[in-house]
Amino acid sequence: MKPTFILLVLLAASAALAAQDAPELRKDSADPMELVKQARKANSEGKQDEAIALYRRAEQISPELFEAHLGAGAALDLKAQYDEARRELAKAIELAPPEAKVQALKTMAISYAFTRQPNDSAKYEQQAFDPQLAKPDYYAAGETADELARIYLESGDTGNALKWYRLGYETGIKEPNMPAARKDLWEFRWHNAQARVAARRNQRSEAEKQMAAARAIFDRGTNTDQARFVPYLTGYVAYYLGNYKDALADLQKADQRDPFILLLEAQCYDKMNDPLAMDLYRKIVTFNSHNPPNAFARPVAEKRLAGK
Repeated sequence: MKPTFILLVLLAASAALAAQDAPELRKDSADPMELVKQARKANSEGKQDEAIALYRRAEQISPELFEAHLGAGAALDLKAQYDEARRELAKAIELAPPEAKVQALKTMAISYAFTRQPNDSAKYEQQAFDPQLAKPDYYAAGETADELARIYLESGDTGNALKWYRLGYETGIKEPNMPAARKDLWEFRWHNAQARVAARRNQRSEAEKQMAAARAIFDRGTNTDQARFVPYLTGYVAYYLGNYKDALADLQKADQRDPFILLLEAQCYDKMNDPLAMDLYRKIVTFNSHNPPNAFARPVAEKRLAGK
């Protein structure tokens, strides 16, 4: 056999072995951002333990990597390890570059939403709201106020919920030269919020009045992308007014990829003593997002699945 041929065979074999080893090399990467990327993927697949381990490796390599601390905190929240999560998120806030500071603050606020501690959420939402208002970015500030309002509402504090929803609306409509569609959006959100607050207070006539006002604004056709929120609103109001059958019918027309809507559906089934509730609770815990809907839904589902 000619030496040249043997050399080519050996080179080909080496290349094949290198290709086989490549995934393992990526897995053991010393690049902290690559580890963060892998951790995000693992977390999205429900592999929180793996994600946390990857984030921790990234932190060891680059202790001041904001993204690693932020991701670790979110993954720990999903495991209900809240104290540890908040230590990570506090570090993320400390290390966040200016353009990511609001994201870090809001992530901490959502952490407290998991445990229904709205006053603690407010400390961080306020820190996000103030610079947005000062900028001024009225739209972003209005959305931040609305996010805190919802945390208050789902924590059972309707007074502070209404206060922050009003502030969100009044801030949002300050935007100069606002298009008519944007104004309609803020009007729709404000009436939607007032209807939900009234329903939580068992104020049927007020809830129905505000719900009708929200529907009339939606029917102008300026914000058709809000269509999924109409059955959510009617279902929410029906649920808190005790009309569980009607609530379920409406909620099933809403966004079934939203864990909070699935929670309301599950609670309707619970109120009707229907075992289908447990199927929905099992589905809820497959969501791995770190946002207000999952913060409200996941802990409740986990408790119900644990028989509590």
